[in-house]
Amino acid sequence: MAARREVEIVALHVSPVHAYEGRPSDGPRPDPGPVSRDHVELRAGLGIVGDRYFNHSAHRNAAVTVIAAESLDPWPVDPLVARRNVVVRGFDVDSLARGTVFSLDTGDGPVRFEVHRPANPCAWMDAVIAPGAFKALRGKGGIRCVPLDDGVLRAGVAALTIVGA
Repeated sequence: MAARREVEIVALHVSPVHAYEGRPSDGPRPDPGPVSRDHVELRAGLGIVGDRYFNHSAHRNAAVTVIAAESLDPWPVDPLVARRNVVVRGFDVDSLARGTVFSLDTGDGPVRFEVHRPANPCAWMDAVIAPGAFKALRGKGGIRCVPLDDGVLRAGVAALTIVGA
């Protein structure tokens, strides 16, 4: 049996490089191009096409990050500053346990993901969101997943289904 709910994908983020390296006081590196997308392509076991963690062996089980938009609501910021790939409104993604399989369907068919670990915030959050964001986002920084299917996600309304629930 599967538990299904309607959510909204408010932002999709793909970054070919890691912009938050070094010391936060030095500021982030500039991204080499647009990072906000209206859709992303996913490949099973590999991640998001074009993202810095796509087919990166050290991140195979954590290639896609998902965060609840509500975690960022205390600050009037673009949700992409958190550098999570998928920003979802309407579901507490941090409540998903390791090993949970869920799917997102934005009209092109469901894409299943397996949760592997929390996407813990880093000290950069104080620099790019606001002082205190690093501490406030502990336990609310999102999840790191691996896609189990090839597919497409689009910004907008989506069906989130917890498989086996």
